[in-house]
Amino acid sequence: MFPKNAICLWYDGTALEAAEFYARTFPDSKVGALHRAPGDYPAGKEGDPLMVEFTVLGIPCLGLNGGPGTPHNQAFSFQVSTEDQAETDRYWNAIVGNGGKENVCGWCQDKWGISWQITPRVLMEGVTSADRAEAKRVFEAMMGMGKIDVAGVERARKG
Repeated sequence: MFPKNAICLWYDGTALEAAEFYARTFPDSKVGALHRAPGDYPAGKEGDPLMVEFTVLGIPCLGLNGGPGTPHNQAFSFQVSTEDQAETDRYWNAIVGNGGKENVCGWCQDKWGISWQITPRVLMEGVTSADRAEAKRVFEAMMGMGKIDVAGVERARKG
């Protein structure tokens, strides 16, 4: 049964591969039903995997094998809140180590072009602090990071 609202992500024939990676990588994630094309279409043939239902960190998604020509960009990202450096490293390294790319300020991109923000809670607490000087220090520290360094954020919080 399709949920009332789900995120639909466009892939070039690799929706099932992506869904399986997400299910292996993140808790509360799984691959659901695979739907095959009932007929030929511009990006595939009858019987090819067309859609896959999956969940990422409890969020219902639908992977659509729509074909080439519709690349992902950072206007959409999954933001994953982490508790510590070990969890931050685990998710970052899984994405980047599986053909992804590093970016700045805690952002990375998986090999399918989906953007991820791997965001330690301490970072969000720091940049949203009511102490504006603390928030600025944390923000400035973050701006110089790729993968977020929790110890660096904690130092910036303390001043």
